[in-house]
Amino acid sequence: MGDSRERLREFPEAVRFEIGQAIYQAELGEHHPSASAMRGLNAVEIVSDDRGEAYRGVYTTRLKGFVYVLHCFQKKSKTGIKTPKRDLELIRRRLVEAELHFSAMLGREE
Repeated sequence: MGDSRERLREFPEAVRFEIGQAIYQAELGEHHPSASAMRGLNAVEIVSDDRGEAYRGVYTTRLKGFVYVLHCFQKKSKTGIKTPKRDLELIRRRLVEAELHFSAMLGREE
């Protein structure tokens, strides 16, 4: 969704690989060790660290048969584990967009 793919391409190679592997495993119905459920959202956050920098990828499998990548970002804050409010708001918006896209896809199939 949105610019998630472009942002992911800007990450270091090891981070791209880890997040990509986690998304691939989600497509297979599996769970990657770096992935964990986000409280309050029907989404999963992949946590990847590289050279002291923190990177995140967020996806949902809530929509049957699809994996929607909602957001990829570098976590700038050095203190705390909370996802920044601005990023949470973007994830929520993109989750709504994913639901609309999914509904539209279902409408075309009927």
